[in-house]
Amino acid sequence: MKNKRVTGDYVLCSESYEPYKAFVPYPLPPVPALALDDEICDLMEKANRALGRLDGVTSLLPDTTLFTYYYVRKEALLSSQIEGTQSSLQELLLFELDGGPGIPLDDVLEVSNYVSALHYGLHSIRGEGRLPLSLRLLKEVHGILLAKGRGSVKTPGAFRESIVWIGGPTPSRAVYVPPPYERLMECLDAFEKFLYDKPARTPVLIKAALAHVQFESIHPFQDGNGRLGRLLITLLLCSEEALTEPMLYLSLYFKNHRDEYYSRLQSVREDGDWEGWLKFFLRGVYETAQLAVQAAKDILRLFDVDKRRIATLGQRANSVLRLYDIIQNRPLISAPIARKLLDARGLPLSEPTVYTAIQHLEKLGILHEITGKGRNRYYAYSEYMSILNEGTKPI
Repeated sequence: MKNKRVTGDYVLCSESYEPYKAFVPYPLPPVPALALDDEICDLMEKANRALGRLDGVTSLLPDTTLFTYYYVRKEALLSSQIEGTQSSLQELLLFELDGGPGIPLDDVLEVSNYVSALHYGLHSIRGEGRLPLSLRLLKEVHGILLAKGRGSVKTPGAFRESIVWIGGPTPSRAVYVPPPYERLMECLDAFEKFLYDKPARTPVLIKAALAHVQFESIHPFQDGNGRLGRLLITLLLCSEEALTEPMLYLSLYFKNHRDEYYSRLQSVREDGDWEGWLKFFLRGVYETAQLAVQAAKDILRLFDVDKRRIATLGQRANSVLRLYDIIQNRPLISAPIARKLLDARGLPLSEPTVYTAIQHLEKLGILHEITGKGRNRYYAYSEYMSILNEGTKPI
């Protein structure tokens, strides 16, 4: 195979199982060095341009937080779905709205944890007393990622002290066995040095691609490694200012190419095919950034069209536009919650006025009632949700 290289050692282990081999990856960057052929260079240029366009979209937005709020949730949802979570975006938003009665709690908690973990990580690398992207920070982020739900019993925030394996009933029959825990800190110390650009600086997209594979190969935690490894990509791109805001939901590409995603990770370990992985990764960045830019444009176009439709209501438009501003930030809403949000903005509307405004938005086809109930009704901004929902159907 072209450019085949050895990327780690296999060590024989036994413990209480029949003998098995665990993989201990060599430190990054790869040796021999990556062969950056014309295809990789072209893909890297296209990916960088696409990220630049995505970053530039933020300057056109009336409210940057409007998009990051939902793009972060989309990435969280997609990354969790890769691991088998069955939650939908609507379930996540309902859960955040009022606890989401009737929603499968474990699945939606995993997605909600991901959102909290990403926000914590971003605040840590950007806020006052900013931290470098380090082992310490990854442990803290992991603690939040597994704080509630199924993963809460699997030592959140602590590196594993036992064997883990991927696929198969036992380690000897597994698809992949990461380093034994006795070798864990050796691998992680080298990984942290790479994050710190030691022994040499690595271009950010290549760095993100390599770091993700290495993290997955080390598998430092008992659970949550896949989600944290994908979250690591976002944190790295933002910490090195390749992205101003976390508006890249790369997990959409990984989800849509799930079999190839796992196959590419394994090909690095077995065949040293870093170049094949890098092409796959860069293609994903390029395609996903383009989709995110188009989604932002579609949403802005929708807002413009719907505001003009509301303006045709004449004197009634003022109160309806107040409510419309709320549903731009909350495309799932109830009348009581809409009133609270309007009060918080210092733009109060009476209960009858809120209900009347909702009825106008229903007649215009902007809002649709989703519960079918006579009371405790919820309304969805359906066209907006349709744009956000692209690609989020559970596997």
